[in-house]
Order: sequence, then structure tokens, then C-alpha cells
Amino acid sequence: VRLVESGGGSVQAGGSLKLSCAASGYIFGSGGCEMTWHRQAPGKDLVLVSRINRGGSITYSASVKGRFTMSLDKSKNTLLLQMNNLTTQDTAVYFCTTDEAYGTFYGEQRCRTGYSGQGTQVTVSS
Repeated sequence: VRLVESGGGSVQAGGSLKLSCAASGYIFGSGGCEMTWHRQAPGKDLVLVSRINRGGSITYSASVKGRFTMSLDKSKNTLLLQMNNLTTQDTAVYFCTTDEAYGTFYGEQRCRTGYSGQGTQVTVSS
């Protein structure tokens, strides 16, 4: 299984970028398992940016809500993150992750920690 992020780059504050995360060897959304975008700024911890939960709902961290939009393009098996009105605080390496479906238990789909990509750098300048 391989997840490959792309779309990062350098942009001025107020600009936009669209990140993609293409999967091979695994179908995003299998078993309804969770998918996420995280980011890690220089010298800081990895933090959650957005997630598609097992019910299919999409949630965002307070810092990006209203500016970022996460989606899944099933036809391309690709996770997307549209980022608008970027600020210097958004500068970070962005990672996509997916839990892995691994079977059922009494009819309930089971998920476990799965895979993540290598990250893509986003740099926002003022």
C-alpha cells in the first residue's frame, strides 16, 4: 500500500492550494474506515487538520474551518484538501492517512491504524 501526497508548494498569504493524496493497493473508504489530513509545522507536533469519520462526516480543526475543504474522489481513489485564504500559520508538511478495514466482528466492520503518506510541504509567505 502506498499513499502519495502532491500539490504542495509556496504561495503568498491569501492564496490557495489543492493537495491530493493518491492511494495504490488500497481503496479509500473501504469499510467506512476513517481518513485524515494532518500537518506538522517546523518544531511543532503533528496535528489533525481534517477527517472523514466512519459515518462519512467531515470535520475540521478550528484553525482551518471555513477555509479548508476535504473530499474524496472515489473515481480516482484520491483524497483531496482544498486550502483557501492561506496564512503563514498554515506553513507545514501535510500528511494524509487512512485506517485499514480488516474484517468484521458480529457484522460490524473493523478498522485499525493503516497507512500514511510521506508528506508534502506547504509554505505560505507574508
